Amino acid sequence: MNSNILGVINLIHESDEMETLTASRCLATVPFGARFRLIDFTLSSMVNSGITKVGVFAHTKYRSLIDHLGSGKHWDLQHRQSGLFIMPPVTDDVNEVRRGDLYHFYQHRDYFTRSTQEYVLITRSHMICNIDFDAMLASHKASGADITVVTKVQPELFGGKARKLQIDERGRVTAMQDHYGRLESDLISMEMYLMRKELLLELVDTSLAQGQDHLVRHAIMSRVNQLHIQSYEYEGYLGVVNTLNSYYKNSMQLLRPDVWKSLFFEPGPIYTKVKDEPPARYAEGAKTSNSLVANGCVIEGTVINSILFRGVHVHKGAVVRNSIVMQNGIIGEHSFVDHVILDKDVTVEQGRELRGAEVSPFLAVKRKVI
Repeated sequence: MNSNILGVINLIHESDEMETLTASRCLATVPFGARFRLIDFTLSSMVNSGITKVGVFAHTKYRSLIDHLGSGKHWDLQHRQSGLFIMPPVTDDVNEVRRGDLYHFYQHRDYFTRSTQEYVLITRSHMICNIDFDAMLASHKASGADITVVTKVQPELFGGKARKLQIDERGRVTAMQDHYGRLESDLISMEMYLMRKELLLELVDTSLAQGQDHLVRHAIMSRVNQLHIQSYEYEGYLGVVNTLNSYYKNSMQLLRPDVWKSLFFEPGPIYTKVKDEPPARYAEGAKTSNSLVANGCVIEGTVINSILFRGVHVHKGAVVRNSIVMQNGIIGEHSFVDHVILDKDVTVEQGRELRGAEVSPFLAVKRKVI
């Protein structure tokens, strides 16, 4: 158990180019993989690594976040002294809310000062992986670094956007740029930073005093030559999901058994909010191949190379190909959908045809009737 790490999932100004998928929800709660949300992967990795206290710094559109996380019981984080803490902005002033994460950390500094943990792990929610933070802490201690950042050699991002880094032969970070920089490197930051809590509080105070608001862009990137920032390379599966194209392509990767096994079970299981529903029902004449079908679905038509969330109904004669249909979607009789993303409660009426493309899937907003 690694109760000496304080977990922080930082949702403040998280990169988001998901179009209408995040019109009414934050990026962290975008549905993924038939029954999960994006935040489930980072949160589950923390829990599996023995982290018993996790703070989620919410920013905007966090109603669905609160509904999904609840008391944290589905991740065994409902304990009174430790557990899960959701911290929205402390003010309604638009100008204050727009400020960077360092400002919001300062507003909630009592969360840090009252915690007994020696180290703090700061992550984002859009890095889809299953990681052992115990091993990261051991590497951090062995290197003597001020900050350890999780990295991954990832030439193909499937349209996602990530920060680029360069390291020397000893693994020390020598350069760090935003995704739009000119740095020639396939090594990316997974936006997971481990440091002593005292160092974080010092960076918060000194950076804000200099008029700097952002942890990575200001407090870390500007101090690459002053601080010992060490790379910890992650070797498991990684999906960078912060654009619509990356969401679609990383979702389709889940149809590969090797990816599914690596992401959801190694080194530990991924947990989510439990919703008890009956098993999926397949009517006579239904056809399904290479698809993820969640519980509560009713399949009367054909589903090929697709992902169906809970309660989806594919009516007789309907065909769903290369598509993602979220919770309670309805595909009417003899309708055809291909390369489509349907948000929750979307209805495709009888005889309709929807076609997108792999590089530009068709997206239907929540509760739309087509």
